[in-house]
Amino acid sequence: MRWATLPACIAAIGVAGCTMGPDYKRPDPPLPQTWRTEVADAQDVANTPWWAKFGDPDLTALIETALESNKDLIQATLRIEEFDAKLDISRAANYPQLGYSVTTDRERRSQEKPNGLQPGADPTLSDFEIGPTFTWELDLWGRVKRANEASMADLLATEESRRAVMLTVVTSVATGYVQLIELDRQLVLARQSLKNRQDAFDLTVLKYQGGSATKLNVEQARAIVEQETAKIPAIESQVGLAENALSILLGSNPGPIKRRKLDALTLPPVPQGVPSDVLRRRPDVLAAEQNLVAANAQIGVAETAYFPTLSLTGALGLASDQLKFLWAETARTASIGAGLAGPIFNGGRIAGNVRAAEAVQKEMTVKYHQTVQVALQEVDDSLLSRVKSGQREEAIVRQVAATREVVGLARTRYEGGQSSFMEVLDADLKLNSVQSYEAQSRRDTFLALISVYKAMGGGWMVEQDRLRAPAPGASGVQISSATEARADK
Repeated sequence: MRWATLPACIAAIGVAGCTMGPDYKRPDPPLPQTWRTEVADAQDVANTPWWAKFGDPDLTALIETALESNKDLIQATLRIEEFDAKLDISRAANYPQLGYSVTTDRERRSQEKPNGLQPGADPTLSDFEIGPTFTWELDLWGRVKRANEASMADLLATEESRRAVMLTVVTSVATGYVQLIELDRQLVLARQSLKNRQDAFDLTVLKYQGGSATKLNVEQARAIVEQETAKIPAIESQVGLAENALSILLGSNPGPIKRRKLDALTLPPVPQGVPSDVLRRRPDVLAAEQNLVAANAQIGVAETAYFPTLSLTGALGLASDQLKFLWAETARTASIGAGLAGPIFNGGRIAGNVRAAEAVQKEMTVKYHQTVQVALQEVDDSLLSRVKSGQREEAIVRQVAATREVVGLARTRYEGGQSSFMEVLDADLKLNSVQSYEAQSRRDTFLALISVYKAMGGGWMVEQDRLRAPAPGASGVQISSATEARADK
């Protein structure tokens, strides 16, 4: 074979190849047309950085810090770099492998047995060789193509998994922040309640000293004061634990958290969307689909083992039994070869691998449908929770207004001499208790809304990736742009 005809022969073999295994087809899961719980004033805000709409710069700063420094998010980013490298490894099989070889060997043969030596010849033999090498396994059946397809899907699934971590981190920071400032509000109310109880106790003591109250009344009032006193350390402990938990989410050591008051938060609108949006907004759904793509491609990889592999090898170099003649023109050596190898009997190993790959593909199909259903459930649950928590908050706000009216009437009666100061204190205590419920209901409304944003997913994660992508030439992984570029190859 002439060297000039080799590329044409290789091209002819490549054209004759084919791709084994099924081509991927996206599942079509049944989807409802609308959510069970409809929100009338929903807005198209799922693709925006929704946390900024809470109107709290401190919350925004915390989330920005978490997006940069959260350790789980950093690990997920490094996993993308790992799978990006694995894709490079897989794609290397598309190309010939060029290398070099340098060998030297020195051998002394026995003169007491037949060994091909001429009489009187030196029994010590030397061998020196140097030159490039060439190997190439032609992808006749699409094994490399399917393997690359699986590696690309693994990379995309890893990216979506990282976005799922991002979604969890952002919503966890927002949730922890709301819970923390609600605890601050509870602490203020607890201290106010303690003051009211202390005033009631002091009044009871005065009445006892004046003969209009009993010792039993005094001790009952004292017990209530101690009961309210005990609440404060418990709330302070919860505040400290909440600050520590938020610090870890921020990627820092446990410490205090800068924050504002619960009343300073504004309630953003409910994100708008239809059930089909979860298929392109939710990173867990997108990751489940890419896992299915990878499993589907692995079937083709397994099926190619039924067929022979064709490998081309070649070497070009210099060889001599003496080092001083290694560079001589007459020391040139060359070889080229082709090898065809295939299975005849393997005891069912290949069939087992194919069946295993098909089983994984079926499992990933079921997993995909399950992930979609869970996503739909989470959206419906969060929308229901948001609507009902809002209704509960509205009722409690009206209750607080009515209780304030009661306090005002009690003070008017007391100032007019129609009731005792104890009645005023009791009204204040009831108002304090209702205000505590109001803070809890306000917290629950915010948490329910955060759950809606988490359940809806959103394109804001892609934008955050773009904003945080390293500059060209910088070290690190360009999350979205790099992966999209590779997917186009």
